[in-house]
Amino acid sequence: MAVYEGTKSSEEFINLENEYGAHNYHPLPVVLDRGEGVFVWDVEGKKYYDFLSAYSALNQGHGHPKIIQALIDQAQKLTLTSRAFYNDVLGEFEKYVTEYFGFDKVLPMNTGAEGVETAIKICRKWAYEKKGIEENKAKIIVFDHNFHGRTTTIVSFSSDPVSYKNFGPYPEGFVRIPYNDLNALKEACQLPNVAGVMVEPIQGEAGVYVPDDGFLKGISDICKANNILFIDDEIQTGIGRTGKLLAADYEEVKPDILILGKALSGGAYPVSAVLADNEIMEVITPGTHGSTFGGNPLGAKVAIAALEVIKNEGLTENAAKLGAIFRDRMNKFIEKTELVSLIRGKGLLNAIVINDTEDSSTAWDLCIKLRDNGLLAKPTHGNIIRFAPPLVMTEDQLHECCDIIEKTISEF
Repeated sequence: MAVYEGTKSSEEFINLENEYGAHNYHPLPVVLDRGEGVFVWDVEGKKYYDFLSAYSALNQGHGHPKIIQALIDQAQKLTLTSRAFYNDVLGEFEKYVTEYFGFDKVLPMNTGAEGVETAIKICRKWAYEKKGIEENKAKIIVFDHNFHGRTTTIVSFSSDPVSYKNFGPYPEGFVRIPYNDLNALKEACQLPNVAGVMVEPIQGEAGVYVPDDGFLKGISDICKANNILFIDDEIQTGIGRTGKLLAADYEEVKPDILILGKALSGGAYPVSAVLADNEIMEVITPGTHGSTFGGNPLGAKVAIAALEVIKNEGLTENAAKLGAIFRDRMNKFIEKTELVSLIRGKGLLNAIVINDTEDSSTAWDLCIKLRDNGLLAKPTHGNIIRFAPPLVMTEDQLHECCDIIEKTISEF
């Protein structure tokens, strides 16, 4: 693809962002112009495999024609009514998504962080109106190294200083315990006024940390025994990414509150959702929660199309198959290199751990070399590289990507 006359270079685009944008991200130095399926192209026309999928928002791949067509058709008809009026798409979406995931009710929002905030509000209101906890005393148990978003409430229970430092004072009401430790959870659940337990089935931002088998089932059992709500944050792990529709499906547990986002719209439009059964969701009444854009007809129509693509194209099953192939190849490869200590993950949510400290630049430098060789990935926590390609990837494409990764690490 030629660079047309008058087109800015990558360096010029990067300089624009640096000069006029807040520096709240540290992007890999590549400026993307176009995407299709598992591929993206930069402004100079170089082609790359996308091995991040916008942190799993693009499970259906870039520019999926069914999703884009739904976006175009609805955009030409009606984009926004606010919830001051009914529209002819929202009810259709609500019926579709609740039947899809097996819940009575859904509360649609826009971003993942909004979904988490919504779940917190529902849990607290349920605690006061249903469980009988004294108002303003409810506690929600969370886990070390969690990542549920970056609002002031959410960073108040983060264990990452970069997330919370200098953003206080922080709201109370959260108890943080070690991840993957059911004994710690049992003990914490004996504290007074515990209303809920919120967990990521796999901690993605923490480096694709996969808990022991039985961890989610244990959480579910402990919550049931103590009349506590099990809140499952599947914003990154849900909608086929891990080789099951939800990561919680591996242990056949149904949460009391389910949070979805990212791939719920296939990366085409911000859509998130919180699902629960009637006994919980009925605490939300007119005026207690809302969003001007939440449940808008454009997002609702896009989300239906995105979920149909996951089901009709067998993307969950493809993630399970390709994930097993990927980990098998990487496990065999890392036996021959001292640079990588292990690979972990489920489905097509995986990470490699570099034999280095978190403050080392090795993982970043390796991602720069991967970029040079035609594959885009990003480090997390300094010495971990997350690999999460679109679920539309083929087996041949996956092997080509494995070749690039192995070649890059071998030559590093």
